[in-house]
Amino acid sequence: MSEAQAEFPNEPDLDEVLWQAWKAMELPEGYRAEIIEGAIEVSPTARLSHGLIANRVRRALDKFLDGGEYACHQVVNVIHNRKAWIPDVFVAPEDTESCSDEDDMGVRADSVHLIVEVVSPGKRNQDRDRVRKRREYARAGIPVYVIIDDYDNRGTVSILTAPVPERARYEDEHRVPYGTDAIIPEGPAKGFVIGEGITGPKRA
Repeated sequence: MSEAQAEFPNEPDLDEVLWQAWKAMELPEGYRAEIIEGAIEVSPTARLSHGLIANRVRRALDKFLDGGEYACHQVVNVIHNRKAWIPDVFVAPEDTESCSDEDDMGVRADSVHLIVEVVSPGKRNQDRDRVRKRREYARAGIPVYVIIDDYDNRGTVSILTAPVPERARYEDEHRVPYGTDAIIPEGPAKGFVIGEGITGPKRA
């Protein structure tokens, strides 16, 4: 029981209130809503350069995973404890019916093996992927989190592994500049390479 529930036992749980509000939202075309660290965050869909990188990742992962039981997914909610995220790309079983959440709003986080986020411009967007979502994905035990970041120096790819949910952190981080291959170390996408063909060259 949360502190708020202990002090006001007849009040609805905040996570449940946010969950119900999020489910009822009707957003204008071109916007999406996520529940991140106790708040509903609304953001526009990605600009062109962001979408190009995310689509390159998806197409390459589709080829890499072809013929197996896992697939690359986009524009699908990932759900964990009344939190809802829309990653740029994630890897989960190809048949997502068996791993949908109880409200059929998305895929349960415990069935997701890898998430890739492409960082968008603007401090709030950058903090979302670098900080807030990093903590949320660690709390959910997502085994591999990849951050493709145009705005870190001249472009970097970070691969985070070994989540510690109770500390909301990843124990291991491998960070390389654009132009250097970043290799997924574990899971269904083990051996998948994120290189210049996906990110483009190092920024000038």
